[in-house]
Amino acid sequence: MTTVAELPTGFADKVLSAQSTFRSVMDAMARPGNVQRITAQAGTPAGMMRGSSAIALTLFDHDTPIWLDAAMSATPDIARWLKFHTSAPVLADSSIASFALIGDAGNLAALDRFAFGTNEYPDRSTTLILQVDSVTQGPAFELKGPGIDGTALLQAMIQPRDLFERLTINETLFPRGIDVVLVHDDAIVAIPRTTRLVASGV
Repeated sequence: MTTVAELPTGFADKVLSAQSTFRSVMDAMARPGNVQRITAQAGTPAGMMRGSSAIALTLFDHDTPIWLDAAMSATPDIARWLKFHTSAPVLADSSIASFALIGDAGNLAALDRFAFGTNEYPDRSTTLILQVDSVTQGPAFELKGPGIDGTALLQAMIQPRDLFERLTINETLFPRGIDVVLVHDDAIVAIPRTTRLVASGV
């Protein structure tokens, strides 16, 4: 078993790295479908991408319960690294998680297993962090919604293939709903609950 001393490091410069990553995440949420880069450097456990680890170090803390899918849970060092560096509680119940880290997006659980928030507190929903094969190449997805001037074109290798079909539930739930962050290596793309699919191709 990996000891605490052997776990990958966190941010070398916690303050500047967290600020930089936070800006990248906020820019991604403000401009859905646009690719943002995570420039901060941090240790990354096997099974996690650089973008995922930087987001975790920036947004997770003792007040943000998290859930790991089977792929993430299969590597015990991921949960240990998260607990050591962020103090975030790792829960078995996805329905009360603030964030869900998905290493095998193709087997993403049904969205009703996660928190949608409430009308009074829509922010008490689960944000899904999905690791995917690419956010710059692959099938084309035309998106619209707040933060998008007209439409935005996203080319990505997204799993599950019916992700946008599943996310149509956000239309009936609003202001509740699920926000998604796609991650590939150090690149991220946000799909907030207000973003809609116009058309998709191959």
